[in-house]
Amino acid sequence: MIRLLIVEDDQSLCYIEKTSLEEIIGGYQVTTAANGEEGLREWNTHEFDVIVADIDMPVMDGFEMVERIRETDKDIIVVFTSALTSPNDVKAGFRLGINNYIKKPFMPEELDAHIQALLKLKNGQRNYVEKNQYHIGKFVLDVSHATLRDIQTDEVKIITLREVQILQILAENMNDVVRREAIVNRCWNQRYDYFVSRSLDVFVNKLRKLLADDPTVSIVTVRGVGLQLSVSDQLPMQ
Repeated sequence: MIRLLIVEDDQSLCYIEKTSLEEIIGGYQVTTAANGEEGLREWNTHEFDVIVADIDMPVMDGFEMVERIRETDKDIIVVFTSALTSPNDVKAGFRLGINNYIKKPFMPEELDAHIQALLKLKNGQRNYVEKNQYHIGKFVLDVSHATLRDIQTDEVKIITLREVQILQILAENMNDVVRREAIVNRCWNQRYDYFVSRSLDVFVNKLRKLLADDPTVSIVTVRGVGLQLSVSDQLPMQ
């Protein structure tokens, strides 16, 4: 079953897409949202395989929604469906990290074909186990089982769900800086404020202690920007 989020402000079109994919074509479990803000809320709350989104929407448009999603999730498939077909609109979408762009109007069967092709491509690159395990220096983070395993000693440490979420986001963006606000929005599902920021610091300090046995791995604070999971192939100079 493909878990699909449709973000579309046209209620009639949204209904046609949902019913066609679930009842006529089959194989889909569809959740809908009427704008980018609702789409972000659903994405933060549930797990999806694919997001299909319009661009021009009230409250929050598709561009801003995808930009915020891609801050912490580089993996999920995102497809834009829009009547905005100028070269600048198309380029802007791909710069943000969408996987495909479908011009409106389209048939549900056409959307299904694009989704199936993108999923096959993704599955050819990464299987499910790889998606839920991240190699961090000498450690392996297993998201499904909330464990951190030392592959040299085979020691397994059970970590908390919040620690898993933070480390997963950093691992997905390894050696890149992730904004603190983006981490909070994903892991706490609430607005960034002083108290949540201090809570994030507590969890990061715990993660640093868990990773301290590998000198090639560090969680770096980039002042005024965010956090970076830095992994080097070489040991630091003594």
